[in-house]
Amino acid sequence: MTRVTLQLLTLLWAMTGTSTQTRSSCSVPLAEQPLVNGIQVLMESSVVNSAFPNPSILIAMNLAGAYNLEAQKNLTFKLMDSDTADLTIGQLALTIMALTSSCHDPGNKVSILQRQMENWAPSSLNTDASSFYGPSLAILALCQKHPATTLPIAARFAKSLLANSSPFNVDTGAVVTLALTCMYNKIPIGSEEGYRALFSQVLKNTVENISMRILDDGIIGNIYSTGLAMQALSVTPEPPKKEWNCQQTTDSVLDEIKEGKFHNPMSIAQILPSLKGKTYLDVPHVSCSPGHEVQPTLPSHPSRVPTSASNITVKYTINNQLRGVELHFNETINVSVKGGSVLLVVLEEAQRKNPTFKFETTMTSWGLMVSSINNIAENVNHKTYWQFLSGKTPLNEGVADYIPFNCEHITANFTRY
Repeated sequence: MTRVTLQLLTLLWAMTGTSTQTRSSCSVPLAEQPLVNGIQVLMESSVVNSAFPNPSILIAMNLAGAYNLEAQKNLTFKLMDSDTADLTIGQLALTIMALTSSCHDPGNKVSILQRQMENWAPSSLNTDASSFYGPSLAILALCQKHPATTLPIAARFAKSLLANSSPFNVDTGAVVTLALTCMYNKIPIGSEEGYRALFSQVLKNTVENISMRILDDGIIGNIYSTGLAMQALSVTPEPPKKEWNCQQTTDSVLDEIKEGKFHNPMSIAQILPSLKGKTYLDVPHVSCSPGHEVQPTLPSHPSRVPTSASNITVKYTINNQLRGVELHFNETINVSVKGGSVLLVVLEEAQRKNPTFKFETTMTSWGLMVSSINNIAENVNHKTYWQFLSGKTPLNEGVADYIPFNCEHITANFTRY
C-alpha cells in the first residue's frame, strides 16, 4: 500500500464518519442509579490496594465518568509505564484502549500490537474459541487508532473465524462483534465490497449465536458474560432474528447487583459501561476535560451478601484422571468454615488438614485463580486447567469470590479446554 493510497483511505474514513451504531432502548431507572454508583465506587476503590494495574477498570472508569480522580490518575500512570513484553495480545490491546480513553498517547504500543497481529494465526481450524478473545480486542484497539492499516489484518482474522469449528463462547463472540462492528463502520467509500460482505457474514453468525444464549430472564450466557454481550447487541449492524429485550436484561442485572453478585472489580468493569449507556466503541470519544471529584449517591441499604455466624461444612474433592498426566488421584475431604466464607478459605483449610490438598494461585485481571493442586499445574501448551464445579455445574466465579453453602460439594477437576 503506497503512502498516497494510505492517505486517501484515511481521508475517506474521516468523510464516512466514525460510527453508524444504533442502541437498543434501555436505561437504568433513576431510583436504581445508586446501585450502579455503588458498584462503580467499589470497583474504583480496588485500584488503591491492587498491585495488578487492570486496563479494563480504567476503561470503565473513563466511559462511566470516574468518581475517584486520584485512583484514575494513578492507574493511568501505571499503565503508561507497563512493559509490553509482559503483556498478552489482549492485555496490550486493553492497555492501548485504556490510555486512549484517558487521552494519553499509547506511544509505540500500537505499532507493537500491529506487528503481533500481522504475525498472528490460529493454531488449527478447531482452535478453542477463547483463543480469539485477545486478538479480537487487538482488532478493536487497532481499528480505533489506524483503521486503514488494520483492514487487511481484520479481514484475515474474520476469515479465520469463519473457518473455525470450535464451540461458541459468549465473551469471545461479544468482543468479536465489537471489533468487527468497528471495522464495518469504517470501511471507506470505494473500497472492495468484499470487506463489507465478509464482516457482515461473521457479524451475522456471531450475533445469532449470542442471541441463542439469551435466557428467559434476559441474562446472556451467565451474569458475568452479560455485560460484554449487551455492548455487542447494542451496536451490531446485523441485529439477530431473535428480538433482544435490552430493558429486561438491564433489570435482571440490577436484581443481581442487589443480591451482591457484582463485587469482583473485573466483573463490574465489564457490566458498568452498558449500565451507563456506553460501549467500547465509545473509547476514542471520551471527553477528558478537567473536572472535579463528584460524590455519588449510594444505595441507602447495602447489597445483600450472604453471611452467617455459624460454621458450615463443605465437601471438597480434587480430581485428576487426564491421560498423559503422571499422577492420577481422586481425593475428598470435609471442611468446616465460617458461613459466608469464600471458597479460597475452604481450600486453605483443606490444605491445612491434609497436604495432598496443597494448592498454588496466580493473580489475573479477574483476581486469584488456582494454577496448581497437589503439584499438578495448568499448562497453556497442553490446554489444561483446574475447573471448579458445584455438583456438576461449573462455577462462574473465582475462588476469592464464590461463597459456598452448607453441605455443598465442590470439585476441582483437572481438565482440558
